[in-house]
Amino acid sequence: MIEFDEYRARLLALEPDLAELGRGLGLQAAAEELAALEAEALTEGFWNDLARSQEVLKNTKRLRDKMDGFKKLKARHEDILTLCEMALEEGDASLLTEVADAFAALERDLSSARLATLLSGQYDNNNVIVSFHAGAGGTEAQDWAQMLFRMYTRWAERHGFSCKTLDYLDGDEAGIKSAALSIEGENAYGYLKGEHGVHRLVRISPFDSSGRRHTSFAALEVMPDLSGEDMSIDIRDEDLQVDTYRSGGAGGQHVNKTESAIRITHIPSGIVVACQNERSQHQNREVAMRMLKAKLLEIKEREHLDKIDDIKGAQRAIEWGSQIRSYVFMPYTLAKDHRTGFENGNIGAVMDGDIDGFVSAYLTALATGNWVTK
Repeated sequence: MIEFDEYRARLLALEPDLAELGRGLGLQAAAEELAALEAEALTEGFWNDLARSQEVLKNTKRLRDKMDGFKKLKARHEDILTLCEMALEEGDASLLTEVADAFAALERDLSSARLATLLSGQYDNNNVIVSFHAGAGGTEAQDWAQMLFRMYTRWAERHGFSCKTLDYLDGDEAGIKSAALSIEGENAYGYLKGEHGVHRLVRISPFDSSGRRHTSFAALEVMPDLSGEDMSIDIRDEDLQVDTYRSGGAGGQHVNKTESAIRITHIPSGIVVACQNERSQHQNREVAMRMLKAKLLEIKEREHLDKIDDIKGAQRAIEWGSQIRSYVFMPYTLAKDHRTGFENGNIGAVMDGDIDGFVSAYLTALATGNWVTK
């Protein structure tokens, strides 16, 4: 039973990793914070302040999930180790497949849990709004923007996150000119915050009858969804230009019947946000304002500005050609991140949402400061 001996040794080797994970998760501090929140929830008048009570319940759930998740991971480790030892004692080779599958799943989940310990930003636990913008190049760039839209949708599905399209502007012949996607799930913003920037595609264009190689660009903007947060951002009505228009694209029977879509321009900065997929103009405006506030706050913090009024055309910080990652389909296949050096030659898997390696490499570099020298 050499195989079971090997799995037993590998399980024992994981024990220091589990202990390190427990320290990294700050379980003692989490337990103390949870006790304080539970005590607050029992105080008289707790439900009178709805905003505070909702925040307490949200944080209580987050802390319980963190502690329960670690307990379950540790219990699974012990269960697999017990199964191994039982198989060794009884000489039952039929359990090998079960042990192998359980160990592989444990390793994957342990890796994901380690990754979560790198998320320490203020909004890392939030949902995320990802905006897609096709670069210069017409149909080719618009098709590339749509490919990226699909890639992140597939990534969200892989992680059991929910997706909702907030805005979608079709391209002239194919693809999209721009789109906005809301992704809801634990740590969604923390995982995707490193995807902000310009993404470059190199391939033989399916739209070129001569079969020439083309280079295309698309930009991603990644913002935390701050719904439910205290967004004390002062935006004056006179600084806003609000336009209504008829929704377009696939979106159900309500689309194209009324001018319910909203486009808001923040005049001082030139930032534009839009939402068309809610049921009413009021709902679309509410979501668009949330997107605008999130974008202004994200830029303010990224640029280390003192106040929102200092943002002047900051959206131009994304420059075409200054890509964070390149995706090459021809003459070879490779996706490479230029900040971390991480690469994956299975371009098909990457475009199908397998970007966890890039996410992990970025978060590790962010925590250690170990970036690739340009």
